[in-house]
Amino acid sequence: MMRFLAAALAAAVLSFPAQASPSGDLAKLFNDYWTTELKEDPFAATYAGVNDYNDKVPGVAPADFARQDSEHEAFLKRLDAIELSGVSESERVSAEILRFILKHDIELAKFDGWRIPFLADTGFHSDVDGLVRATPFRTEKDYRDYITRLSGFPAYFDQEIANMRQGLADGFAQPKEIMAGIMPSFEAQVTATPEEHPLYAPFKDLPDSIPAKTQEALRKAGADVLRNDVIPAYARLLDFMKNEYVPKAQDHVGADYLPDGKAYYAALIHYYTNRDDLTADAVHKLGLKEVARIHKEMLAVIKKTAFKGSFADFIQFLRTDPQFYAKTPTEILRYAAWVAKSIDGKLPGYFGKLPRQTYSVEPVPAEIAENYTSARYSGTPPGGDHGGEYWVNTTHLDKRPLYEIPSLTLHEAVPGHHLQIALGYEIDDAPEFRKQFYSHSFGEGWGLYSEKLGEEMGVYQTPYEEFGRLSMEMWRACRLVIDTGLHAEGWTRQQAMDYLASNTALSMKNVQTEVDRYIAWPGQALAYKIGELTILDLRHKAEKALGPKFDIRKFHDAVLDQGSLPLPVLERQIDDYIARTKAQQ
Repeated sequence: MMRFLAAALAAAVLSFPAQASPSGDLAKLFNDYWTTELKEDPFAATYAGVNDYNDKVPGVAPADFARQDSEHEAFLKRLDAIELSGVSESERVSAEILRFILKHDIELAKFDGWRIPFLADTGFHSDVDGLVRATPFRTEKDYRDYITRLSGFPAYFDQEIANMRQGLADGFAQPKEIMAGIMPSFEAQVTATPEEHPLYAPFKDLPDSIPAKTQEALRKAGADVLRNDVIPAYARLLDFMKNEYVPKAQDHVGADYLPDGKAYYAALIHYYTNRDDLTADAVHKLGLKEVARIHKEMLAVIKKTAFKGSFADFIQFLRTDPQFYAKTPTEILRYAAWVAKSIDGKLPGYFGKLPRQTYSVEPVPAEIAENYTSARYSGTPPGGDHGGEYWVNTTHLDKRPLYEIPSLTLHEAVPGHHLQIALGYEIDDAPEFRKQFYSHSFGEGWGLYSEKLGEEMGVYQTPYEEFGRLSMEMWRACRLVIDTGLHAEGWTRQQAMDYLASNTALSMKNVQTEVDRYIAWPGQALAYKIGELTILDLRHKAEKALGPKFDIRKFHDAVLDQGSLPLPVLERQIDDYIARTKAQQ
C-alpha cells in the first residue's frame, strides 16, 4: 500500500508563479506536490523508484506532521482555484485523484494517527526491511548512501517511540489483547550479530564492478553501523515495547474506545470505501446480507463433493485432512508458481493490454512471517532490479491449505494486484503521483473481482478449490460485519474470531491473524467487498447497455487503463466507455 507523505514548507507552495493556462497551473501543481512528497518521505521516494533521497530518513515529529497538514490545505486551495473546464480528460482525472488524496489526508490528520505507527503485521520497524528490495545496489555511492541512511535509524526510531509514548498518554494506542502476535516482528530485529540482520543483506553480495578492497571497506562500514547504531536502536525499541507499551496498551479493542473514536472510524470508512455517505450500520447490514448469500452457494458446492455431514463438519474436514496441505515450503511455493503461470497463459482472452513488468513468487520474509497473512503482493516501480513479488507465507503450513492458492494467486498476482499495479505504471502522460496512487477500494475490489473472474477463466479445477474461492469471498463479506462490529458495535476479539471461524474455512491461525489485523487497522477491511460489488455492478451495467457489443477484454481495459481510481471516478470512466462503444458503428 503506497504511503503518501505531506508537502513541504508553506512558503514554498504559496509563492508559486502564475501560469498561462489551467493545464499549465495543473502541471506545476502536480510537479510541486510530487516533489515535496518525495522530500518529506525519503522512504516513499525509494519505493517509488526515485533514488535522490536514498541517504535520508523521514521526519516524524509532531511538528513535521503539523507542517505537512498545512501544506495539504495549501495544495487543495491551489487545486480548487484552477478552472478545469478546458483541460484534457487525463488532466481532469489526475485532478480528481489529487483532490481525493488531499481531502482525506486533511480529514484524517485531525486525529493524529502518527501516535500509532504500526499495525498487526507491519509498521515503521519492519517496513524499513523492504527498503533493501527497493534500493538499487550497483555502485559504491549506492552503498555509501545506504550506510548514511542506516545511521539515521536511531533518531528515527527514538522519535517513533516518543510518538507512541504520546499515544499511550492520550489513550490512543493499539489494544493489549493483540500485542502478543505483534511482538515477534520487533524481536526479530534484535540480532546477535550484524551479519544476521535483514538490513545487512546488501553487503553479502556486492557487484563485481566495485573493487575488492572497496567491497571489504563497505562490508565493514555496514557491519559497524548495524552493530553500533541500528541494532542497539532496535534493542531500545524492543525494551520500550515490552516494558512500557504492552503494559499500558488499550484494555479494549475497537476504534470507538479511542478519543473521538466514532468520528475517527467514520472518517476511515469514508476513506477506505470512497463513499462519504456510508455509515457503519449500513456496511454491517450489507455484510450480513452478503454472508447469507454466499453461505447458500457454499452449501451447493459441498454437495458436489458428496461429503456427508454438516457445514461445520465439512469445515473441520478441510482444516484437518492432510491431503489439503503442503509438507514443505518448497511444495507450497512450487504449487503457487504453477498456478500463477497457468493463469498467465489465460490472460490474453480477458485483457487487451498486459503489463511489461514481470513478477516472481517469493516466500514472505521470515522476520515478519509469524503474524503475516497467507499471501500478499509487493510491488516495485519500473526500472528496478526485479519485478513485482507475489509473497506466499511458508510458515505454519498445516494452516495454509492448497485449495486456497488459486484464489490467492488470482488476487495477489494476476489478474489481481500485479497486473493492475503494473499497468498503472504505464499510463501515458500521467503525473508521477498518480502512477503511485493506490485506492484501497479500487485495488482490493479488483483483487476480489479477479478471484471471481477465475471461474470464467477455468482456474478452479476441483470442488474444493471452488469452495476455497467461496470461503475467500465469505471471508471478505465477514469483514464488513466484523470490522463494523469491532469498531462501532462493541464486539470483542473472541466474538469476531468465532464469527469468522464459523462462516469460513480459514484455519484458526489465519482467523486469529485476520481479526488482529482488523482490530489494528480500522476500516481498511471494508474496501474489498465495497470495491468488488462496485466493479460487478459496473460490469452488469455495461453488459446490459452494450448487449452484443460488450467485449470482456475492452471492459477490463476500461477499468484498468487509467490506473488506480477513487470509485466515483471509475464509475464515470465506465459510463464514458459505454457511451463511446455505443457510438461506434
